[in-house]
Amino acid sequence: MQRRTFPFICRLAPHNDSIEFEWFDNGSAGPHTAYCRIWGSGRPYLKKILPGPCACIDGLETGRDYELFVAREESGAKSPVRRFRTGPSVGTVVNYLHPGDPVYSFSGWSLCSPSLVKLPSGTLLASMDVFAAQKPQDLSLLFSSADGGATWRYVNDLFPCFWGKLFVHRGVLYMLANTTEYGSLTIGKSLNEGKTWSAPVTILPGTGSNGQGPHKGPMPVTEYEGRLYTGVDYGSWAAGGFGSALLSIDADADPMKAENWVCSKFLPYDPRWPGAAKGQCLGGLEGNAVVGPDGEIYNVLRYQMAGCRPSYGKAMVLRGNRMDPEAPLSFAWFADFNGGSNSKFDLLYDKTSNAYWAIVNEIVQEEYPGQRNVLSLAVSRDLKTFSIAKRLLDYRREDPACVGFQYVSFLIDGDDILYLCRTSVNHGRNMHDANYSTFHKIEDFRKYLRG
Repeated sequence: MQRRTFPFICRLAPHNDSIEFEWFDNGSAGPHTAYCRIWGSGRPYLKKILPGPCACIDGLETGRDYELFVAREESGAKSPVRRFRTGPSVGTVVNYLHPGDPVYSFSGWSLCSPSLVKLPSGTLLASMDVFAAQKPQDLSLLFSSADGGATWRYVNDLFPCFWGKLFVHRGVLYMLANTTEYGSLTIGKSLNEGKTWSAPVTILPGTGSNGQGPHKGPMPVTEYEGRLYTGVDYGSWAAGGFGSALLSIDADADPMKAENWVCSKFLPYDPRWPGAAKGQCLGGLEGNAVVGPDGEIYNVLRYQMAGCRPSYGKAMVLRGNRMDPEAPLSFAWFADFNGGSNSKFDLLYDKTSNAYWAIVNEIVQEEYPGQRNVLSLAVSRDLKTFSIAKRLLDYRREDPACVGFQYVSFLIDGDDILYLCRTSVNHGRNMHDANYSTFHKIEDFRKYLRG
């Protein structure tokens, strides 16, 4: 990103009656003051002298929209005004973006596509992109935690970067991302925990958001038998769906050389597959590369069943070819999986429990097959039948059009699961366009495995 030469508030974390925020000023090291008041009230500002880059303002009214900016004392130069709303959230707030805050409007209006990784040092690194329909959608924000997720600090902006997946391979941090929706699929690397990055390298060329192109959500990267695998799609919603593939590379090859990556031929959805939903179905999307109980490599995808019969309750499973990574995938089965349809999920194999775990949007109200206001931990032994192990966030009493916990990125950390959630609560734009990125922990998660 271009170096800013004025104060800038780079992180917001509102609470019931306070605002935690972080700022920087590359143009001045002198004293700064924060100014805060109810949005549009015309009241005098609450003022707080800022001794450092992190601050908190207490004593605010709950459930109110506020405005906040930082100014240099010596010159009066001001940061862009940030907007936030006090009120209840969930978990630990990593970052917040008010739907009426225009500071990132060149990319979008909401925080989406969470990705979470643990670095070799033990530091957690979280990323999220800034999304809005019909916007450029090309900015991602990075934050880190050195205390296991209790506190978070701004690290960097990445541009152009959308649908980004952070992963570590051979001790090096990488970001696999599109340049924009259906833009080129690229990869970059960082040798200093995300503070600076290499120039991105294009792996698959794209066309941009007005046409078909690669669709690469922040899906898991899996190493197996000397190769790295990850799911990738090609198509668009406007074109009627996506073809599914596995992108892979020799684990000893340089990921920053495009010629080292290979992609299987994209397999289109076929409504004639045994067990397919009846009706106008958009097929699979955002697949998880995972090793099956039989030792084969699979791509387990969300199944777009909304509007079909049935309208939820299945995931789509495709089989890869370990001997020929460029061969097209083949249909394997539809898994019984409440949470495997209509919304992205991460799926990880845990060797200790010999089970597959996912954090999903469980459907608990049949009239809302696309609901995302109930977040649950799911488990399977065989990739064919999944059960709900624990409900994590149950907001079914809230309007499913307004509240959403979705697109979770998670990792297994010893006995615990750590996850980053795209969260829409407390007057987000809608359930899909999230205003929070929140961090959560499931302690001793294996105790929820039954049988």
